[in-house]
Amino acid sequence: MFQYLHSAIRKIGAGLALLNIAGGYLYAQQWEDVGGVAGVSAAGTSYNNLAVDQAGNYFLSYYDTSVAKGSVQKFDGASWSYVGGSAGITEGPATFNSLSLDNAGNIFYTNQIGYPGSGIAVRRFSGTSWTSLPDAAGSSVNYHASAVSPSNVLFTFTGQNSGTVQRYVNGAWEQVGNTGFSNGATFAEMVIGSNQKVYTCSISAGVRVYENSTSATTTDTWTLVGGSIVDAASSSEQYTSDIAIDGNNNLYVAYVSSSANGQKLNVKKFEGNAWVQLGAANFSSGRVQHVAIAVTQSGQPYVVASRFENDDLLRNTVYKFDAAIQNWVTFGGDFISSGEARYNDLTIDRTNGYLVLAYSEDVTKVKRIPLNGIPPGCTNTDPGSNAGDTGCVTFTYQGQQVTYATVRGGDGNIWLQQNLGSSQIATTMGDEASYGDLFQWGRWDDGHQLRNSATASPTSPNSPDGLGGTNAFIIGSPSWWDIFAATDKWTASTPADVSNNIGADPCRAVGPGWKMPSQAEWTGIVNSENIANPGTAYNSHLKLPASGYRSSSSGALTFAGQRGYFWSSDTSNSGGKYLYIGSTIANPSSGAMRGQGSAVRCIKTASALGTSDIIRNTATVGIYPNPTNAIINIKADSLIESVSIINMVGQKLNNIQFNNNQINMSGFPSGIYIVELKLKNGQSVSKKIIKN
Repeated sequence: MFQYLHSAIRKIGAGLALLNIAGGYLYAQQWEDVGGVAGVSAAGTSYNNLAVDQAGNYFLSYYDTSVAKGSVQKFDGASWSYVGGSAGITEGPATFNSLSLDNAGNIFYTNQIGYPGSGIAVRRFSGTSWTSLPDAAGSSVNYHASAVSPSNVLFTFTGQNSGTVQRYVNGAWEQVGNTGFSNGATFAEMVIGSNQKVYTCSISAGVRVYENSTSATTTDTWTLVGGSIVDAASSSEQYTSDIAIDGNNNLYVAYVSSSANGQKLNVKKFEGNAWVQLGAANFSSGRVQHVAIAVTQSGQPYVVASRFENDDLLRNTVYKFDAAIQNWVTFGGDFISSGEARYNDLTIDRTNGYLVLAYSEDVTKVKRIPLNGIPPGCTNTDPGSNAGDTGCVTFTYQGQQVTYATVRGGDGNIWLQQNLGSSQIATTMGDEASYGDLFQWGRWDDGHQLRNSATASPTSPNSPDGLGGTNAFIIGSPSWWDIFAATDKWTASTPADVSNNIGADPCRAVGPGWKMPSQAEWTGIVNSENIANPGTAYNSHLKLPASGYRSSSSGALTFAGQRGYFWSSDTSNSGGKYLYIGSTIANPSSGAMRGQGSAVRCIKTASALGTSDIIRNTATVGIYPNPTNAIINIKADSLIESVSIINMVGQKLNNIQFNNNQINMSGFPSGIYIVELKLKNGQSVSKKIIKN
């Protein structure tokens, strides 16, 4: 029944996928990997559940194919670790599971008992180990939900006897209200309000929400909220529904509309007497699956869904309800995942001010985005004076407020640590989410730079002053700005300042002092950071990815994941200068036609800073051999203060053997690790190590 859950459907290659994505702005601008790891789980997953406690710790449960059991992990603000110390806490498969927290520090995990057993198993973690509680159901059921009341009582909703709610009191389960009230529990969800009412949500001939009191006995009948179904809806293992509740006990339901209405995304809110449409009906641009909803205490709702269309490959999108226009807008970009995203779950981190998303893209990925658009702690402060010190900057790009990481380079200058248009700092040299947009030389943030933007013939005049609002990528022969002079510039502060020989610098929008790098500045960072190929470019403080380029003749993407092309502001005898990073070379003197689409990485030079800020850190660090069978040697110009090793699940490893500038990895399993060094001079260095 569940064989397809973890299959990776690969319709086209990653590079081609970018060309086939319809719609507007490709990349979410502020989503970050929680814990700095792209994948939290060890292998494929399904049925993700997220919960956040009052201290801002994240808890994640999922069915874990690496052990064929259910697993629970915790993010403590720094790293992920398995709750209980290891993966796999169930007796067998747990493809259906639920996770809930009380206010006393207990974690409750429920799961479908796999064949040949039946029922719903329940476990509690109280700080040291998992304890099994009595089963919440004895018959064969799949869909179920759990929630904890304000008085710390655990409730479950299952399909036993066609719909049963129970509470766990004094070591035993008590039935809450009558059974059979919901005609089953397909896509069971449950919330409990501060008004001491329990609300269940499931699909049976439409989306149905029932209510009862947390103290209800078997004679207290469940009643349909609003007196009728919420709406007609689609139902399958992908066409899900979800419910959320705000601080004033208002209910919100997200679901997939019926086939007659296009199987699109819909959200309704219960306002006293009836369910009312929230924003436009069926507002998604296509069919959707894997729906989840979250709402803040003040009543700001967010919803996620994966678009079920061939061109979008089930990529997921988060929407925010905009009260000003009474409609839904994308939050953090058009798409979040780079491929198929299943089993979305969404929650609010009220302590730290984030919206948190979990989904399965082969492995489970957990990302978050600041609710107010600015990550906590981002005050637009420049990085410190040491190479590798980081900061952040907030600005407007593609009409959205975005926050990007900044870094002090080995050349003493400040650089964006990610390409314009990217959603994150590169996690590998082939990290698609870090590629960003591809600009034509002399053009600005007008939409042409999107990797899937439409193409068009040259304008007249074929120079910056002739664009006139054109947002297409100009191709052909001649292509963009084919007649040029060495005196042409890419330095105008705004599009209003362009002329026939001066284009607008897209980096000026980042803030005072920011600009396109010159050829000399690219030369400086290449030399100071020893950039010689795509691998060393990624390992530099700038984390330069192999983002490829876009053809000036056809608009096709080329060498994405293999080579890097980064514009400078200087002209060349072929059009414009750029930094080329090939398999065996990094050449900041390369030249290309201005119609080529290349990445843009912005710089804030030392001349824009106070002299007291200009301190170049020239400490060099070498870690070898890499790959290694056991011992790795560390060579550094500065004393080493501490050493950490992190595995690819994001766990910081204990009992590291470090002596005489050597790390003994002989006891570690084969795989990829991150070695983090903190030097006495304040510099921090991270290196990826392969253990054979």
